[in-house]
Amino acid sequence: MADAANKYSENAGGKYFVDNQCIDCDLCRETAPANFKRNDDGGYSVVYKQPASPDEEKLCKEAMEGCPVEAIGDNG
Repeated sequence: MADAANKYSENAGGKYFVDNQCIDCDLCRETAPANFKRNDDGGYSVVYKQPASPDEEKLCKEAMEGCPVEAIGDNG
């Protein structure tokens, strides 16, 4: 389970975040490209935009549930 205490500082403020368990598998970026992007220097994903529509919310939740290492959190 993702830990808000270990989330990356680049995450956009809001309910979804990625923590330091991310293995850069690309699942979240493929699932919700409008909300997740890669930090190329660190080799991990972050939430760069919180969901702004029901469709984006659905895709972010899907990415969170599909994350193989549970690095995506929802503190909302």
